[in-house]
Amino acid sequence: MFSNALKSFTSNISSNYSLSPQPTSFSGPWKIYDAKKKSTGKAASVFVFEKKSLEPSGGGSLGGRSGAAALKRAHEEVVERLKKEASSLARLRHPSILELAEPVEETRGGGLMFATEPVTASLTGLLQEKDDEEKAGGVGGRRSRYVVEESDGQKRRRELEIDELEIQKGLLQIAKGLEFLHESAGLVHANLTPDAIFVNAKSDWKISGLAFSTPPENSTKPTSVAPISLSEVLNHDPRLPRHVQLNLDYTSPDFVMDGNVTSAADMFSLGMMIIALYNSPHRSPMEFNGSQTSYKRAYSSSSSIPNRSNNFMSSQPLPREVMNGVLDRLITRRPAQRIDAREFQQAQYFDNILVSTIRFLDSLPAKTPNEKTQFLRGLPRILNQFPKSVLEKKVLPALLDETKDRELLALVLQNVFKMITMLPSGKRAFTEKVIPKLRETFLSGAAAGSKAAAQDRDSLKEAGLMVLLENMNVAADNSSGKEFKDDILPIINHALESPTHSLVDAALRTLPVVTPILDFSTIKNELFPVIATIFAKTSSMGIKIRGLEAFKTLCGGGSEDQDDFQGDGLTGVVEAPKAKSSNVSILDKYTIQEKVMPLLRGIKTKEPAVMMAALDVFRAISNQVDPEFLAIDVLPILWQFSLGPLLNLPQFQAYMHLIKNVSTRVENDQTRKLQELGANNATTVSASRNDFMSFGGIGGSNGLDTANGNGETDFEALVRGENTSTGSDMLGGNSWANTPSSASSSTILPNKATANLGRASNNASPAATFSWSSPPLSPPPTNLTAPQGGTGRAITPDYAINTLNSSFPAMAPINPGIGHSSFSPQTRPGMGVSMNSMISPTSAITPTISSTPSYSANTQSAGIDWTRATGSASVTANPWGSTNTTSTLNSGLSNFSISAIPPPPQQQSSAYSGFSIAPPPMKSSNSFSIAPPPAPGMGARMGSSGSGLGMNRNQNQNQNQGQQKPSWGNSGSDSLI
Repeated sequence: MFSNALKSFTSNISSNYSLSPQPTSFSGPWKIYDAKKKSTGKAASVFVFEKKSLEPSGGGSLGGRSGAAALKRAHEEVVERLKKEASSLARLRHPSILELAEPVEETRGGGLMFATEPVTASLTGLLQEKDDEEKAGGVGGRRSRYVVEESDGQKRRRELEIDELEIQKGLLQIAKGLEFLHESAGLVHANLTPDAIFVNAKSDWKISGLAFSTPPENSTKPTSVAPISLSEVLNHDPRLPRHVQLNLDYTSPDFVMDGNVTSAADMFSLGMMIIALYNSPHRSPMEFNGSQTSYKRAYSSSSSIPNRSNNFMSSQPLPREVMNGVLDRLITRRPAQRIDAREFQQAQYFDNILVSTIRFLDSLPAKTPNEKTQFLRGLPRILNQFPKSVLEKKVLPALLDETKDRELLALVLQNVFKMITMLPSGKRAFTEKVIPKLRETFLSGAAAGSKAAAQDRDSLKEAGLMVLLENMNVAADNSSGKEFKDDILPIINHALESPTHSLVDAALRTLPVVTPILDFSTIKNELFPVIATIFAKTSSMGIKIRGLEAFKTLCGGGSEDQDDFQGDGLTGVVEAPKAKSSNVSILDKYTIQEKVMPLLRGIKTKEPAVMMAALDVFRAISNQVDPEFLAIDVLPILWQFSLGPLLNLPQFQAYMHLIKNVSTRVENDQTRKLQELGANNATTVSASRNDFMSFGGIGGSNGLDTANGNGETDFEALVRGENTSTGSDMLGGNSWANTPSSASSSTILPNKATANLGRASNNASPAATFSWSSPPLSPPPTNLTAPQGGTGRAITPDYAINTLNSSFPAMAPINPGIGHSSFSPQTRPGMGVSMNSMISPTSAITPTISSTPSYSANTQSAGIDWTRATGSASVTANPWGSTNTTSTLNSGLSNFSISAIPPPPQQQSSAYSGFSIAPPPMKSSNSFSIAPPPAPGMGARMGSSGSGLGMNRNQNQNQNQGQQKPSWGNSGSDSLI
């Protein structure tokens, strides 16, 4: 465990960097750990050397004490060479030389540690993994060794691929590094092997392993590096691991055979490394195990060394461009026959469009603006030819570095988004590399509210921001919801708040892509308020329409396809079924009703484009809100908009179609509610309008009111000047003045309707009787009561209810009586009405004309004018036949009985002991009176035997025999209104 290893040493690096628990790769004696600087979080790689790794595997020392001392010196020499390797990186700064981040430090256990730029692996590690994949056959066989299978079962290409372009690009970078070492630094690497090459996070190949670096012979360039002793470094020490000694498998014969240190030796080693890249297994074709004897014997014969005739001893075919012009000029016995690093870069092997693009991209910062623009415009045409690993690790980072040049920002982002769509790991690349650059570019100066910052944003960033908005679907597909909310949504809001209408329009058009990613609270609280503010304040018609389209999206309005045409099946083309778009509202009902509707209601323009865009919003809203809200709030606005003066006929018809649909929905919903309510309350009867329009009649309201006279007879007597006895004489006297004192002490019930009294009298006598006429012997009784299967009860005014002084006249009641709820306000039952009719719950007839004889009073007595009761028969054959009546007669008078009124009793009776009013006796022949009719024969119930009303049941029955009972209808109703 690395935690145990860290106990053996402590350093500044271990305290300032957080290291991974396990090494990610190995290179020679070095263990490489992924690390991050604690203060900045910057990624790095930490190289760790443990001195105990130099101990022999057996654990014993060779040669006793002297051997132990020699081994210790050898160990110290190895540590010094490794220190030289790290210190050389500190002095050499070049894009092709591994960049040092922290200088080498000695640890407590005698080990070494230094930090560099983040590296992925050494070339040796990559080649070893490639060998392992080829041996295992790979996921898809031997030739698909670049494909690995992830834990979820998906296949993807390896992050680190050694394909043709990677090799070409890497070799070019190595050649540039060697050119720098040979010509600028004046050094020879002397041990150029795959262990000395590292691949960084950008897939660049970097040179390291400078432990044996030395100035060439006869060099005049000043250098602080001490030259090496070839005899010492070529001598293989079996007590030390091979990876800390010079590797003869890649060493030039200049060192071993000639003993010369020249820069051409590095080019020979480069040629051997190229063969290893194509060989299988990926090792040098020459293996000597550190033996100089074997080396010299192999190179003594041309047939035993790599050359063109033996395919350079490679087990795999080599590309023709590699064999011709590269390897044949690198793998040579004499240094003068080899090409140098500069010439190597000009070889035909690197003459292709992809390598040229990589080379141009490496030198892009030094190009002119015009050259950069032309390069970025042509780059999309060849992006699909690049390996995916090169795109992700080389091209994409190089382009993102150019986002600092704002004039190229739009072109750079176009290429970036195209590459993201091409990469299998585009989501990771977008999240880790693109999003930080986007935030840095568009949001770094967003907080500054100065005018200069606004102008700077408008002139330099808007083109790039437009590219981002146009590729928002790519950003949405390659980022999670949290990343999109935290990093992309602020950029969209920044565009929405821009004064440039084109940016606002582009930002609003991204809503269908944005809304499925964001959660409800984010849309409601962060996105919707910005859109609502823009919609309310904008002066642009286009932004207004785009805002309505945004509301349609937020309210659940899908994109209705206009071409919903179904083929006739004869085209021969099988069309894929269209996916049904979900019309689920993004905003909640409250926000739609309280926030969106006021915005729609406040639209002032009547332009058809705005009106039709609003129609789409209303169509979406109609599916989300309640029918009651539709009826009260939505329909009035729809009608208002539909009558806009600028709409043509199809547009008006579109509005009418929606209005009809909404109205139908409201109607169906209300109908359903009422049906459910009716099913639950089946016995409930709704009140009609007439139930609230029945008012009490007003006396003397028209000319037919008989309260001022009993029809034609009274009128004839009036105009002839004859003395008549009416309910009220000309001087306001009382017609009851001649009534005996026993009658004057009686009281008229205030709840007995006088109108019915008059009507009962009119129907009881066929002709009027004057004072000069002889009284009839037996007045014909009239019973209008239809039998109802039971005895009725005749109701007549009772004289014994109360006693009024003669000086107080009896008032004629207009309203119902005392506490009698069974009497309607407009109904006053007369003297002969039966009790069944009084208490019936059914309304049958509602007469509106009151033919009520006047109940007047004088200072002497109070009584009933029986002359009027019998003198109005000539007025009309049917007193109910008034044109103002609201019902027919045959609807409810089956129990209405009018009985002859017996003479009044001579003694007082108790209150309510009887229900009949005794008429006053005739005192002289001059009085106008009516003979009292007999009591009703059927349905009349008299008072108690002590009431003394002067009539008996037998007499009334005899008088009623043979009389024709008039039929008042066949309704069967038992009430009178």
